[in-house]
Amino acid sequence: MARCTRRGCNQEYDPATNNPDDCTYHSGAPVFHEGLKSWSCCSDVNKPVLEFDDFMKLPGCAKATHTDEAPQAEAPKSKATNLKSTETVDGKEVYTSRPSVTSNGPVPITAIATTPIQPVPIVEDEDDLSIPVKAGTTCRRKGCGVTFESDDLHRIGDSEGTVCNYHPAPGRKQGKFDVRRFLRVGFTRSQGYLCCKRRVLEFDEFMKIKGCKTGRHVFAPKISDNPAEVSVDCRIDHYQTPFEVHVSVFAKKVDQSRSTVTLEENQVQFDLLLPGAKRFQRTVELFGPIDVEASTYKYYGTKVELLLKKKDTRSWTILEKATQDLAGISLTFGVSGRTGTIGGKTPIVDESTKVAS
Repeated sequence: MARCTRRGCNQEYDPATNNPDDCTYHSGAPVFHEGLKSWSCCSDVNKPVLEFDDFMKLPGCAKATHTDEAPQAEAPKSKATNLKSTETVDGKEVYTSRPSVTSNGPVPITAIATTPIQPVPIVEDEDDLSIPVKAGTTCRRKGCGVTFESDDLHRIGDSEGTVCNYHPAPGRKQGKFDVRRFLRVGFTRSQGYLCCKRRVLEFDEFMKIKGCKTGRHVFAPKISDNPAEVSVDCRIDHYQTPFEVHVSVFAKKVDQSRSTVTLEENQVQFDLLLPGAKRFQRTVELFGPIDVEASTYKYYGTKVELLLKKKDTRSWTILEKATQDLAGISLTFGVSGRTGTIGGKTPIVDESTKVAS
């Protein structure tokens, strides 16, 4: 048996009975942008999703015969090597292509550190042997891809076919949030699984990462009446105005009756209960103090929005309190009616340095 290498298929097939419509796959390339995941060939049909598991379940949009030929890699895109910085000439900001420089030399690329992601407790499914499985069902464990043929071959006993090589933890993009992120210059993130160390840059190589754990296949998982709680990480974005900081926590379908958002002068605590026994817990130490009484938050279907009232009018370089010197790097203010940190004219350190733009 050979294994199809087309994107979105990854099934075993018999070359002797390989028909033109046996393979359902994605003819385009994966698109990862701002936490959303989709395929370039069918993004209008299969809407972008947030979770990697949901992305892997997006149905293929093209049909063909199976193949075991290596997919053609796309030509790498050129990237700018210089960072943008600003200088003040005659009282006006001028953007240049030179790296930002301080009295101690150029700003180091890893000058800004972020809060490390806490380890996620791994809850593994078990195969329910009492549930019949149809031929052609794919093992549900990540990184396996074995297709079920019979109980004797894949579920019962200790034969070679019952051995499953898989990844117990989910996949994740990883990378450092550094100075380039704040200066709006893209950077490459590696892809891999949280349970093992191997990291790759190309999506096709990510799909080939061999499982790091051995166990039994899961074709029909047992259903638990009380599923174990799983900690998850939610994306947090923000932008600022001279007097406020707007924060978005992208968490779908938060249980408002059991979730809490606690505002304090120098930090915000999140405890969000999500569907599927998922829970997001995090304490964000803020870059500057806020007026708790004037600050608010609100739940929406896909996110939690916070309006943090600054206690002073300094510019927030980042949302969280920095653990290292930011070497003079700062964000500009957002424009009224838009999101993002674009369009600011006058960085403000405190009320004494506030001037009219």
